[in-house]
Amino acid sequence: MKVIKTLLAVIGIAAAVSCGNKGDKVSIPILAWYSIPAEYASEETYQELADAGFNINFSHIGGFDDALKALELGEKTGVKIMFTCSELSTDPEATVMKVKDHPALYGYFLRDEPAVRDFPGLAAWAERIKAVDDTHPLYLNLFPNYATDEVLGCTYPEYVHRFVEEVGLPLLSFDFYPVTVEGIRGNWWNNLEVIAKEAREAGIPFWAFALSTAHHPYPSATIQSLRLQFYTDLAYGAQGLQYFTYWCPTPGTWDFNNAPIGETGVRGPVYDIVKEMNTELQARAEVFMGAKVKMVRHTGETIPSGVTRLEELPSQMKSLDTHGKGAVVSVLENEGWGYLMIVNRSLDEAFDYEVAFNVPVKQVCRGGEVKKAPKEGQFHLEEGDCAIFRWKL
Repeated sequence: MKVIKTLLAVIGIAAAVSCGNKGDKVSIPILAWYSIPAEYASEETYQELADAGFNINFSHIGGFDDALKALELGEKTGVKIMFTCSELSTDPEATVMKVKDHPALYGYFLRDEPAVRDFPGLAAWAERIKAVDDTHPLYLNLFPNYATDEVLGCTYPEYVHRFVEEVGLPLLSFDFYPVTVEGIRGNWWNNLEVIAKEAREAGIPFWAFALSTAHHPYPSATIQSLRLQFYTDLAYGAQGLQYFTYWCPTPGTWDFNNAPIGETGVRGPVYDIVKEMNTELQARAEVFMGAKVKMVRHTGETIPSGVTRLEELPSQMKSLDTHGKGAVVSVLENEGWGYLMIVNRSLDEAFDYEVAFNVPVKQVCRGGEVKKAPKEGQFHLEEGDCAIFRWKL
């Protein structure tokens, strides 16, 4: 069983790191959840998706013919496809045989937000797919930790652990939308703690979300809210990022609105915000992809429940003072470099902080530029934003 898990982990990590590569440059897998509907599928709409910085498309597609068309359009526009259709459920072996060698295939979507009672059926379904194609990852999203024990079938930590053990997919994904009209949900960081721990112990990557479509009780996305969500995800070690949603679902009960692309295919203002965010993320992809998280800690007069306060620093650092302001502090290692990442936990308040290093450091800027930084100094951090320093290991 351990050998199988190790193989799955290698497959999942390799797929995540290689997605969207141009030459030798590493790219972050960025998935558009609830993307282009079948009736709007064209080379133009797929190119528009690619232009916004998405390299994985996930459309909710019913039939095989429409799913195959998505693969063909993805190949034309350089976008990978997270494949789904009804036939993947009713006849997985035959369906997978038809698409497993398609160059635009990224992986297979099973379902969304399963409970513990669904795990045996998912494991059996996954095995049927893997028997035909053990190269492309299988994917689904788990519930967030604000789902009740009654819905999950057990406590949240047990739910995540049992999913990893019993279903055995090569990556771990969960959805959580922390930014609400009333503020940031305080249990978000603990959810990341649980997911990161399980992924680390299983040796598999995890993916996380940011919200790009407003609905009750969530406001319209801003560049600050996207930065807060994605940089926090990355600080905890996320190896894939996802937007909910790219295309606006039918408003219905949740009153979906202000998506990057409206219900009838018209761009909204959020499209340009998402494009800016994705450009910024990929500019610093080499910091994050394949990185090992050495520690994640928090600062502030108060810290969120279920996290650990920053009390010790790595040997390369002398001091860090956020003057009582809340920050996520992550130390990463990647390809011979050490990184300090500081994320402002607030969407309401920027702050100044002081940091001192014992070694020469450089700062990795938003555009990917690396510039010399002082070993000691005061810096400014905008709402939801992050700062990244690096040193040679």
